[in-house]
Amino acid sequence: MQWQGRSVRKSTGGRYHPACGKRRREIGSAPTETHVGAEKRKVSRTYGGNQKIRALRAEFAAVSNPKTGETKKVKIDNVEKNTANPNYVRRNLLTKGAIISTSAGKARIVSRPGQHGVINAVLIE
Repeated sequence: MQWQGRSVRKSTGGRYHPACGKRRREIGSAPTETHVGAEKRKVSRTYGGNQKIRALRAEFAAVSNPKTGETKKVKIDNVEKNTANPNYVRRNLLTKGAIISTSAGKARIVSRPGQHGVINAVLIE
C-alpha cells in the first residue's frame, strides 16, 4: 500500500488547503510478497541513494537450533501457519513470524524477507 498523503479533510469535517504537493521522498512502494520457489531477488533504490534487497522468491532458509546453537541452510517445503494473515498460508507467502515446514522441522521466520532479502528462522520443534 502506497502512502497517499495527508487526508484532505480534518476530523471535524473541515478542509485542509495543502501548502505543497507530494514529494518523491514521501512515496512508498507496494509490499513485497515473498513466495516459496526458485531464488529471485530484486534490488531497489531507497531514500538517500541506499539499496534494499527484496526477496521475491526463496527456496532455502538459514535455520538455527536454539538448543545446540548451530545454523543450517535447509530447504523450505511450505508455509504451515501465519498469524499476520491466514490467506498467506494458501498462497505460500513468507513473512516475519510465519511458521514454515522445512527438512529440519518446523521453524518460525525471524527476519523480514521483503526488507532484508534473506530468510532466517528458528526451530520450534
